Amino acid sequence: MKLIRKRRNGYALLFAASICLAVWLGVTSMLEVVFAFGAISLISLLLLVRQSRLLYDATLIWDNRILAVPSALISMPGRQMKKDTEETVVSTFGILIGSEIYRWGLDGVHGVRLHTAHIDQERMYLTFGDAAQTMQVELLHGMTQKQAVLDAAQKLWHETGVRAEITGW
Repeated sequence: MKLIRKRRNGYALLFAASICLAVWLGVTSMLEVVFAFGAISLISLLLLVRQSRLLYDATLIWDNRILAVPSALISMPGRQMKKDTEETVVSTFGILIGSEIYRWGLDGVHGVRLHTAHIDQERMYLTFGDAAQTMQVELLHGMTQKQAVLDAAQKLWHETGVRAEITGW
């Protein structure tokens, strides 16, 4: 989330600087350069809007988290497994893995959806995706009490409609 916020602030700074330079150069009547800085301003505005939307989604996931763990193991069919050592947050709205955001339910029935959840004594396995691609995330949840596991499973079921399969407790 810090990386998303840092990028958004960088795009905002670039946008403000390019607007200021375009106005200043417009006053000094360098029209060719004004158009160049105007184009840079437009591009940085589009990037700023996109990054602000990503930050909004990341904040939504962060504020409604069910589980936060220090790392995740990500696997996709036909590809190698990838370990992400940045913080991973599971929420009722999606999952935030480092600076990658996967929101379920955003595009309706055809978008990314949470398919299955499985919790054992050490790990939580989440399978999600759309018609084109499915991913599985393995999380070391660190929950030691059965009631905490039941609470997390209840939140997942209540908010996403997916009933977590609990084994080994």
